[in-house]
Amino acid sequence: MKFLHAMIRVKDIEKSKEFYEKLLGLKPSHTINLEDSKLHYFSDGNIEIELTENFENPENGYENGSAFGHFAFECEDLDAFGRKMHEMNYEYLWEPYFMKEVNTRIAFLKDPDGNEIELIEKKK
Repeated sequence: MKFLHAMIRVKDIEKSKEFYEKLLGLKPSHTINLEDSKLHYFSDGNIEIELTENFENPENGYENGSAFGHFAFECEDLDAFGRKMHEMNYEYLWEPYFMKEVNTRIAFLKDPDGNEIELIEKKK
C-alpha cells in the first residue's frame, strides 16, 4: 500500500495556491473539474496535496476537528524561509526554536485556512 495525497478544503483558492506554491514551493501538477468542486493538486515530486475548491463554502470557512494536528515539511534554512515568509506577509505561529529531542530547529505557521504547518530545518 502507498500513501498518495492529503486533501484539504480551502475557502479562497487563490490565497491557498499562493501559500502552497509560492511560499512552500510545491508545483501544480493537475486539476480535476467536478460538478460541485475543483480539485487542485500540488506536488514536490514526492508528496502531493489536494486543495479542494468547493463551489459552495461555509461563510466562515472550514473548521478542523480536534484529531488533525499539522502537515510537516523539511526546510533547507529556516532563517531564509522566515525572510521570504515575512516578505509575503505571513507570520510564524511559533518562531524557529531548537528541539533537542530531534537535534534540529523547527517552527510552525498556518496556511490561509488555519491548517498548521510544521517546518523542520534540514540537518546540516
